[in-house]
Amino acid sequence: MKTTETKKAPAKKTQGAKTQTTGKAVKAKSNAAEGLRELFIDSLKDIYWAEKALTKALPKMAKNATSENLITAINEHLTVTQGQVERLEKVFELIGEKAAAKKCDAMEGLIKEGEGIMEETQEGAVRDAGIIAASQKIEHYEIASYGTLAAFALTLAEDEAAALLQQTLEEEKEADTLLTEAAYNTINFDASEEDEK
Repeated sequence: MKTTETKKAPAKKTQGAKTQTTGKAVKAKSNAAEGLRELFIDSLKDIYWAEKALTKALPKMAKNATSENLITAINEHLTVTQGQVERLEKVFELIGEKAAAKKCDAMEGLIKEGEGIMEETQEGAVRDAGIIAASQKIEHYEIASYGTLAAFALTLAEDEAAALLQQTLEEEKEADTLLTEAAYNTINFDASEEDEK
């Protein structure tokens, strides 16, 4: 007498964050932000990590720079960045959250790129030009981040937090302008003269 085996069909999967098992939908666990407020908080943690990492990276840049104007600009930016870290802590407080950092892959990459430029260039105007280029990439990332965060805060009716984030955004734009002026007024020209030697 033959017996027949019945095979169980594997559980069906649907696209997205849900899987179907035994006819019931079960939400898959994930760390993904589910709403704008969660995304806002997650993004705040990201930029908080980024600013703290920058307070460690800026002194290295100043140490490797040779132009007095650039060294001064970097040191001033360090002081401003320390104030921005404190301002972010105030934003967390205003929205009823504990200040916490979440590793920012973008800032980590930008800092590593800056370190690479410093290692791969000779001391002098060319390295200074590279430091400015790396610094401006960082500024542009911060400008994009703070612009987005300020918009999120306004949308979420977190007006005080939005005002603080907007203040930081203006500081980042000012730092970018100062770096551009340093590059175009002397450093890039000094670096191009080294090419001619």
